[in-house]
Amino acid sequence: MTKIQLVTNAIINQGILPLYYNADETVTLDILKALYKAGIRAVEYTSRGEFALSNFTKMVALRNTEMPEMLLGIGTIKNLKQAEDYEKAGADFFISPGFVQEVAEFLISKHLLYSPGCMTPTEIITAEAAGVTFIKLFPGNAMGAGFMSAIKDVFPNLKFMPTGGVDTTKESIESWFKAGVSAVGMGSKLVSKELMAAKDYATIENETIRVLEIIKSIKAS
Repeated sequence: MTKIQLVTNAIINQGILPLYYNADETVTLDILKALYKAGIRAVEYTSRGEFALSNFTKMVALRNTEMPEMLLGIGTIKNLKQAEDYEKAGADFFISPGFVQEVAEFLISKHLLYSPGCMTPTEIITAEAAGVTFIKLFPGNAMGAGFMSAIKDVFPNLKFMPTGGVDTTKESIESWFKAGVSAVGMGSKLVSKELMAAKDYATIENETIRVLEIIKSIKAS
């Protein structure tokens, strides 16, 4: 199995990709531990602050010693330099808010999963032509599940994941899965600023377990 298939399967199997960023290294690592305890095996850390690369390097070190099955992805990749830096740091997969041609070429040449944010059929076609197989629908709340339903049959060989605006309710999650997505990306609705500030890792863990159960029940029905 290729690395791309491994990551794709992990995200699809859990049905959710939690994503977060925190400037504090200890908080960053404690959230990762909470998600791992909840059963998460693929996480996106967003490169949105000056401590992101340093924190991510520590996440990789923690993973290597304590959670070997965890796949660590990096999000908000907007240029080739970022992609190169995080590839050296050991990222397993890469996510962008939009499609970046040179990033796609670099990562696909390294046989690493690249999931760019797209919100039009033209962007999706461009990404598919570059060799992308996993599309991030972003921002999901601007398009809604109806958009996914409308385009699904046009792109039978692609996997889709909305990020932005997906709630932790069964109704919200189910609407997207019924529309044809393979997983949902979930950031502040799951790992909120309030929970991070309070260092309430138990609630993060329990909420994640609850969402995983919702997704399992949706897939089973």
